[in-house]
Amino acid sequence: MHVMIVSTVSDEGKFWSGLKKAHAKLPKGAKWKLAVASKDGAKAVNIITHDSIDGVRDFFETHAGPYATTEYFEADAANAVGLPR
Repeated sequence: MHVMIVSTVSDEGKFWSGLKKAHAKLPKGAKWKLAVASKDGAKAVNIITHDSIDGVRDFFETHAGPYATTEYFEADAANAVGLPR
């Protein structure tokens, strides 16, 4: 599944630094598909494919949790533009 991760960022530098380190430590079978921030750095959207939202949440919170408030959703890939179904 595609897990959509929507963050309100409180410390942009530490948030993205944590995610850059996290990229090399993805859980087995996970793939990072998208990482994008708003121009002002206050919001971020990431998409990671994995078999569990909870697994993605645990992973993401470990690396960036202290620097953002984040919500996690299963993306509707069937109705998305640009995501494989």
